[in-house]
Amino acid sequence: MLYEKFMRQALKEAEKAYKKDEVPVGTVIVYNNKIIARAHNLIKTKKDPTAHAEILAIKKAAKKLNNERLIDTSLYVTLEPCAMCVGAIILARIKNLIFGASDPKTGACGSVFDIINSKKNNHRVNVTSDVLKNKCAEIIKKFFKSKRQK
Repeated sequence: MLYEKFMRQALKEAEKAYKKDEVPVGTVIVYNNKIIARAHNLIKTKKDPTAHAEILAIKKAAKKLNNERLIDTSLYVTLEPCAMCVGAIILARIKNLIFGASDPKTGACGSVFDIINSKKNNHRVNVTSDVLKNKCAEIIKKFFKSKRQK
């Protein structure tokens, strides 16, 4: 399945974050069935609370397309986006959001908040969840388990 193909690429990005001791979240943005941007969390590395994988990938994709509107793109992310990232996804006019694991702490696509589906938004995003859900959840659980053991 196409969703799984691209989510595997997002998982590769999450692995990069894990190796850097960052919360292992990875993202790819796809346009015309090609990856145009990829990123992973770099919050600690950059000392920047906004350096979430989605934000970094959106910036790269906008630069690649030379446009602040990422119309007809799909964003794949291993973890349900937070409110900040959902806001950026809506403002960038991303067409499709595909995520793996739900985030019961800060998820803004139905888990804690449902900002992405608010009728008040000026842009609608097609949302698909639970793509490679177990693999996406596993890397997060492994990361936080190792933190608790330290």
